[in-house]
Amino acid sequence: MGRQFGWLWAAYAVSAYGSGLGFGAFPLIAVLVLHAGPAEVSALSAMGPAVGALIAVPLAPWVEFRRKRPVMIAMDLTRFAVMATIPVAYAVGWLSFVQLLVISAVVAAAKIAFNAASGAYLKTLVRPDDLLVANARFESTNWSSIAVGPPLGGAAIGLFGPVTTVVADALSYLFSALGITAIQGREEAPQATGKSLVRAGALLDGWRHILGDPGLRALYLNNMLVGGLIMATEPLLAVLLLRQLGFPPWQYGLAFAAPCVGGLIGSRLARRVVARYGQHGVFRTVGTLRAIWLIGLAFVRPGVVGLVTVIAVELAIIISMSLYTPVLATYRLEHTPRHLVARTLSAWSIGQQASIAVFTALAGLLADVTSPRTALTVAGLLILATPLLLPRHGQTSQHEPEPARSHQP
Repeated sequence: MGRQFGWLWAAYAVSAYGSGLGFGAFPLIAVLVLHAGPAEVSALSAMGPAVGALIAVPLAPWVEFRRKRPVMIAMDLTRFAVMATIPVAYAVGWLSFVQLLVISAVVAAAKIAFNAASGAYLKTLVRPDDLLVANARFESTNWSSIAVGPPLGGAAIGLFGPVTTVVADALSYLFSALGITAIQGREEAPQATGKSLVRAGALLDGWRHILGDPGLRALYLNNMLVGGLIMATEPLLAVLLLRQLGFPPWQYGLAFAAPCVGGLIGSRLARRVVARYGQHGVFRTVGTLRAIWLIGLAFVRPGVVGLVTVIAVELAIIISMSLYTPVLATYRLEHTPRHLVARTLSAWSIGQQASIAVFTALAGLLADVTSPRTALTVAGLLILATPLLLPRHGQTSQHEPEPARSHQP
């Protein structure tokens, strides 16, 4: 798909593997260094993305009407700078819960802006027929990084201290920025007037497009609920496994890393499954399958049996998610006009982050009042209703995709 895509993929891989090493680093630091309880850990996982989503709202039109490579580089450098403050503060004894909250918010906002810019840039970089392949490669890279990263990160934390993986994550953003800088070819500047940049309605154009398309609307609402409920279990599991069940950090990392092999399986199957069953078949069938496994986390027990239970549940979820996600990402790009891609992707990410924040906060409060296991049970039961929001037959084919045009340098 060209050298330009190769550099974009390489930059994504470096960043993904850095994030894989730092997977769950903030909850882990909160528990092991700052001795935070379930409510505080959930607040950390909720408040950062929530504030980050608010910050990202005015960034959407700013990203839309600028060249995308400089935006991606700026967001990578921003994440590098703020993440680098954590090891410095830890070394001098100034690390605080408030600092983690602020950094989490900045990183979340920068991630939304970066993903919006990279999605818009990808649509101009590869042929329309290659979009599913490109998204599947990003998806497989993401899951392979989580498969490899957390065990190595857990070992590094055990050997070198709790902020070791944060250093690796920060450096990965720096290397990602260098990789994007290496992409050759002149990027065409988006055409926009001064009024386009400041028009208040420009902030809402992404949501108008999503909610005005029956297929995108159904997929958006379903994805917000599924993603929110699944991610709400992460801080609960951190408290349950690390504090209540006494799992060492390396086992905690293994519990999330080993199932990520399923991500390679699902993403590799995406193109063949779509060719055989169509996008709608994937949305209905795989979208239902990804919702039925979460309840299994309520039955985690100490020891090897508990570890195997977490791995089995996560494996089933990840196979479904990794098959579903690139198909969703491709459908979203196909059904979004070129001049709305960044704002649509920003709106999608903002809604997703807000949903994660709300469900994580509610799950943390419930866990604080009852127990992490009870909150996991409630999340597992609620997610069983989400397939009702999946698009019905005809909704995902009502509108034809935008006419294909390649802008490959």
